[in-house]
Amino acid sequence: MADEMDFSPDLMTLVDEDGKEHMFEVLDAIETDDGRYLAMVPHYDEVEELLESDAELVIMKVLCDDEGEYLEAIDNEKEFSSISAIFTERLEDEFDIEAIEDIENDEDEEAGEDED
Repeated sequence: MADEMDFSPDLMTLVDEDGKEHMFEVLDAIETDDGRYLAMVPHYDEVEELLESDAELVIMKVLCDDEGEYLEAIDNEKEFSSISAIFTERLEDEFDIEAIEDIENDEDEEAGEDED
């Protein structure tokens, strides 16, 4: 008998500073000399919610303290840029990932069109 494959998403619940819970699907994890990182997207139970969302990629750093592991946003712009480039390269074949630079360029072009 063949081993059964588990195709269920790797889900993680995060609590924001207001105490509200948010469900995320972990797409990838990497470890570098600087630490361990997760790439996630918001998870929705309803298809309509998924279709209405922009499914923004969220990248978090995994840190440890006496109580265990926790996630933290990457504040260092250089570190974030480096890690997001790694995730983008690893995930771009499976997902339609638009790099931050592409988004900023699109916004700049739209702003230029409004000025005409």
